[in-house]
Formats: sequence, C-alpha cells, structure tokens
Amino acid sequence: MSKPVVLIPGDGVGREVIPAAAEVLAALGLGLKFVEAQAGFEHFQRTGNALPDETLAEVEAAGVALFGATSSPSTIVPGYRSPILALRKAFDLYANLRPTFSLPGSFSRPDIDLLIVRENTEGLYAGRERREGDTAIAERVITVHGSERIARMAFVQARKRLQSQVTVVHKANVLKVTDGLFRETCLRVAVEYPDLAVNEMLVDAMAMHLVRDPEIFDVIVTTNLFGDILSDEASALMGGLGVAPSANLGERVAVFEPVHGSAPDIAGQGLANPIGAILSAAMLLEHIGQPEAATRVRAAVLETVRADVLTHDLGGSATTKDVTRAVIAYL
Repeated sequence: MSKPVVLIPGDGVGREVIPAAAEVLAALGLGLKFVEAQAGFEHFQRTGNALPDETLAEVEAAGVALFGATSSPSTIVPGYRSPILALRKAFDLYANLRPTFSLPGSFSRPDIDLLIVRENTEGLYAGRERREGDTAIAERVITVHGSERIARMAFVQARKRLQSQVTVVHKANVLKVTDGLFRETCLRVAVEYPDLAVNEMLVDAMAMHLVRDPEIFDVIVTTNLFGDILSDEASALMGGLGVAPSANLGERVAVFEPVHGSAPDIAGQGLANPIGAILSAAMLLEHIGQPEAATRVRAAVLETVRADVLTHDLGGSATTKDVTRAVIAYL
C-alpha cells in the first residue's frame, strides 16, 4: 500500500486505543505506513481549531483514517464543532456501518451477527438548529438522494455479508413526510435487489426487538438519529461501547473509529478497552483490500477474549497494553 493510514488519536482514551490499534496493524507485517494528525477539543483549547487544515489534507491524500475519540461539551462553545462531524461533512461520509456480533464471553449475547447501516449526513444531525425566543427549533432533513444511497449501501453490504434480509427502520406512521420519504425511497431501491428479503419496522418496535430477539436481524438500515441510538443499544449486546467498531464511508474517503467517547474519567490510566479500535482497524483492512489480514485480527481478538484477557469494563483486570499484547500474540 503506497498511501499511509492517518491516525487521529483525538482526546482522552483515544490517545491510548489508537496507538494500540496501530501496533496491531504494524504487527501484521503488511508494510503499512502511518501518519499521525491532530484533532479534538483539547487541540481546540490550545489552538482555537478542532480540526486543522493539515489534518484534512492528510486524510484527503491518504483516503483512510483511524479516528480515536473527542470530547464534545454539551453546551455551545463558540468556534467549536465536533471533529468527527466535521470530517463526515468535509468528505461526505454518508454511510456509518456499525457491526454487532457475539464475542465469546459471558458479557456478550450469543448468536448475534447484524449490521446497522446508518445514514450519516442528514436527519436531525444536519446542523439546522435555531432559537426563536423561548423556542428552540431543529429541522430534520431527509432527501431522496441521501435515502437512495444509504439504501443501496445497505443492500450491497447484505450481499457482501451473504445475508438475505434487510430491515428498513423508520417512524413513517408519525413523521409522514420525512420518514415517509425515507421509507418510500428505500423500498423503491429494494426492487433492484430481488434476491434480498426486505421488510420494515417502526423504530420503537425495533428498539424492543433488539433487546428481546436480536438474533433475528441481519442488516438494518435507518436514518441518522435512529441509527445513532439503535447502534449504541446494539453494542450493549456485544459487550458495550468499548468493543464496538464502526466505519464512516464516502466515495473517496473512509474514516474508521471505535464508537466510545473520550472517557476522561479513565484517560491516561491504562484502563481503556482497545478492542473497539482494533476491530475498527480490521474494518479498515477490509476496505484497503486486505480481507485475510482483517480475518486474522478478528480471530486474534476472539482468542484474547476466550483467554479472559479483559479490561475492567468487561469484568477483567487487564490493562490496555495487556489486551494489545495478547491480540498481537494471537495473530
């Protein structure tokens, strides 16, 4: 691979789990090159810029990045915008892929292998919010273009995974115009994939079924906010946010990230779980045409879990470095 992988550790535990994932990638012996780039709230506090132009240029040149975590305050901070949201917008990373699968531990539900395909640029995260006196208004943006391409991504992913069922999740019974458009568009695109079974489910029913019988689902496609909530719910079935990987995909650029936050309460103590970042690195390997290496990484993670080399969030006492060393040893 001639282009490097850009590493963006970000804030908090991102500075621990991204180097861990890079160690695993380096141990594969693929000759991967790494370039570290800056972003995050702490960088914003130092420089006034959460996502420097240099970082954007590095990501654009490389085409792939591994992103850690950033601290995002709950109140408005003038001039600050979440770097991951800014990356999604800058490179039109319209698809967020969130796989959930069973791990060999008592903390994980058995017989689960599903993928949530979340629209990543529209919906309530389109950034159209305003105040009108004592009223705050957010505009929910759903387009035919955005709905078509995320539906097509879901169907393509279903075929790649050799899965036969795609579930379209919406709330069109209440949000008749916006989710009505999303639903209609997805079902229209589904006609192009006659080999796949397509059904639909209201988002509140899906939230219940993910808890009650998640093993019945293969690929789920939904809008931005619903996908954000449902994928975090699904990660709890796997073992929690510490083990959950994800990919942000566009036409030219892909950014891979564990879905946990910066966890400032444990940052710098060696307690962070690197599995989410390492599994995100496996998704990166698939993206750059290294599926066998990706399989090796996932298998090494499974062996590490079987050996009970677990961080505190999974009931163990291993450090970030302990888990990383174990994964490398099992490669």
